[in-house]
Amino acid sequence: MKPTSETETETEIAIIIVNYNTAELALRAIESVLAHSHGGRTTEIHLVDNASPDGDGAILADEIVARGWEPQVTLHQEGVNLGFGHGNNVVLQQLVSRPTPPQYVFLLNPDARLENEAIAILSGFLDIHPSAAAAGARIEKPDGTPVTAAFRFPGIISTFSAALSFGPVSRLLAHWQVPIPPDTPTAPVDWVSGAAVMLRISALQRTGFFDPAFFLYFEETDLMLRLARQGGQIWHVHEAQVIHVEGAATDVQSGRAERRRLPAYWYVSWQYYFRKNHGRTVAIVAVLVWLLGAVLNRLISALRGKQPSAPRRFYRDFWANAVSTLLGLKATSHE
Repeated sequence: MKPTSETETETEIAIIIVNYNTAELALRAIESVLAHSHGGRTTEIHLVDNASPDGDGAILADEIVARGWEPQVTLHQEGVNLGFGHGNNVVLQQLVSRPTPPQYVFLLNPDARLENEAIAILSGFLDIHPSAAAAGARIEKPDGTPVTAAFRFPGIISTFSAALSFGPVSRLLAHWQVPIPPDTPTAPVDWVSGAAVMLRISALQRTGFFDPAFFLYFEETDLMLRLARQGGQIWHVHEAQVIHVEGAATDVQSGRAERRRLPAYWYVSWQYYFRKNHGRTVAIVAVLVWLLGAVLNRLISALRGKQPSAPRRFYRDFWANAVSTLLGLKATSHE
């Protein structure tokens, strides 16, 4: 990797890592970036500590100095945690204010690390696909298990199918399912995981950055929907490989067998995504469809002697954080 500074040479790729209570993992993520050459492209790393309550900011500041990472790594310490999108926006706004912004920005989760020359692969892909606004990497767990990294935009049918969670219906509606199989080859998709995605800065400048109204979850879905509506393509690039310790910061993971309670902000973000992008009427229909699917799943599960698939305390949380917020009965909460 070529260390750079703004005064010496123009940066081609800026890497942004937003940390919240995952200092050790964030340091490993930076190590994985520094360990690769990125095809000789000039890069810089921005680490945002999103007001971690356990003293991560001080730990990260000390480690950056102790490991001799300055000026290649810049630490941004936020006083208040306003969410993942806001944390990225802090850096994005600084980058575009330069006379010559970087060509690309690569977003990497603090609980992820490069497994190959993913940055070189993704930037090379964007070079030869000028209509592509974003390119996401293939993601695997530390044990090599593939993780879904490419998706379809959520809609009414996919909401019902996910809530019902009944095999025959899921197979019938497979074309509308949000997750795309993790073994999908390189192809254009609706959106890709924000855990490891490269975006074209010029496309972001035209479309806008993350909507800070999303505290966590659905912010990258919303961003990529806006990019797509502006004519930008979103690609899943199977050749770029990243390892992801999924859910290390939020404890929300896909594919878990046990029912776990979702945080309030998940439901708030879900309803806001539908309301913002499809209107209040469609959002209300999505609420009703989800409730119908959940009730039918509960009945089918009881007949089969199994646990329902809905998250723990679903009905109370769904009403308190999705329905009430959508109907204006409750202010947005990030608890």
